[in-house]
Amino acid sequence: MAGQYPYQPPGRAGRDRTTLWGVLGIVVGLVCCGVLGVILGYLSIRDARRYGSSPVLGWIAIGLSVLNILGTAILRGTGNYPGWN
Repeated sequence: MAGQYPYQPPGRAGRDRTTLWGVLGIVVGLVCCGVLGVILGYLSIRDARRYGSSPVLGWIAIGLSVLNILGTAILRGTGNYPGWN
């Protein structure tokens, strides 16, 4: 058992931006642009796989962005979107 880790070994070396992409995806996806939130969520999931970290923030970003897209589409379709005639 010599040389084996009692825990998971660290991921590849490099710039792990998993959290950055996830948080940006959540904020952008909720505040303004759902499509950009989905893209940032995907980048977060991609980096999570690459560096062995948790992809939860990416999935949350994608989920909330999709809800924003659907909500906006429903509001515009019914004519109830604020400030849009």
